[in-house]
Amino acid sequence: MFERPRGGERTVLVHLRLDGFEDDRDFTEFRELAVSAGADCAALITGRRPAPDPRLFVGSGKAEEIRDAVRQSGAELVIFDHALAPSQERNLEAFLQCRVLDRTGLILDIFAQRARSFEGKLQVELAQLRHLSTRLVRGWTHLERQRGGIGLRGPGETQLETDRRLLADRIRQIRLRLDRVERQREQGRRARRKADLPTVSLVGYTNAGKSTLFNALTQAGVYAADQLFATLDPTLRRLDLPGAEPVVLADTVGFISHLPHELVAAFRSTLRETCEASLLLHVIDASHPDRNAVIAQVEAVLAEIGAAAVPLLPVFNKIDLSGEPPRLERDAAGQARAVWLSAATGAGIDLLTAALTERLWGDAVRGWLCLPPAATRLRARLFSLGAVVAEQTGPAGEWLIEVRTSRGNMDLLYRRDGLRAEWVRSGFDGPAA
Repeated sequence: MFERPRGGERTVLVHLRLDGFEDDRDFTEFRELAVSAGADCAALITGRRPAPDPRLFVGSGKAEEIRDAVRQSGAELVIFDHALAPSQERNLEAFLQCRVLDRTGLILDIFAQRARSFEGKLQVELAQLRHLSTRLVRGWTHLERQRGGIGLRGPGETQLETDRRLLADRIRQIRLRLDRVERQREQGRRARRKADLPTVSLVGYTNAGKSTLFNALTQAGVYAADQLFATLDPTLRRLDLPGAEPVVLADTVGFISHLPHELVAAFRSTLRETCEASLLLHVIDASHPDRNAVIAQVEAVLAEIGAAAVPLLPVFNKIDLSGEPPRLERDAAGQARAVWLSAATGAGIDLLTAALTERLWGDAVRGWLCLPPAATRLRARLFSLGAVVAEQTGPAGEWLIEVRTSRGNMDLLYRRDGLRAEWVRSGFDGPAA
């Protein structure tokens, strides 16, 4: 049985096109993923098959071609641009006599390098352990040996069973820690909902310029680089909009085609920032040669994580590379439909903030209320919604309050919180019928 080496960056890449699959993606993204992981790409093997081989995924002839490339280049690792079954991975390692990694393992390795926060590291470790748990059987020869020695001989668990048990224990510990982090995140979300503070989440294909746009809007100084998954940990910052209330802007991890299910499951709490956002800004690389296909892949991932119903505003970035002018497009009803800008040069940033104000606060109303001294509960409710702009006290102890909030909130104040029409001085209509 093949013993896995500890290291190895010199790599042979394998990319196959399978008949009958809608996704016939180019291997450019695959090569960029490998480079992002630190691989030294010595050779690229391509081919086409009607279906994966059950034993080696590739045919015997292609497997020999890969083995020859490994020997000639001195490669220590072979990476497949596909998800391999555990048995296929073991059979390939025995045949090629080097370490084999599939697409999921490659992405997990990149995420392990990029994670910086405590939560991000836990999420990556959980995804890696889940992936590893399916690959323990006969993956390493020492795992078949039974624990023994003086006083330890006789019935007992094999090393493989011990590793399985330790792996399961570690997964349980990580889940408990992530549950605590998720409860803390939920407290923050509840506070934002209570204050009626909208959340805007940046989503899009990896390397579309989300972090650069995030920095341009908030001056947060988030790390941004021209590489896949440059930013992994989510970052939240306050964004002040001209003539409107502030919002919370969230920078999230970039998407790719065929996002591994292990990552979707492990990053569920992080992805909730996307699912529960008031608005999604879909950042699109306007200079990408296959822009429409990338848009479709991001929309597929949004549907997979349960965010398809969240309102979305497309933002076409990198117009400095595509040659497009900055502009704000509107639909037939006059609503902002798309923004074209350059986060790197700042062109069109003002159009985006104007579109955000329109989409989030377009139905905002503003006016004055005169509340009697007994309306303390309603006054507290206005402050909890973050709707109070200014307040004065009248000679009889009444409160003169300037309020700015959405029409929906005003309707709830009428219906649920006891606001009366005679307390309105100016600016507000009565409850909706």
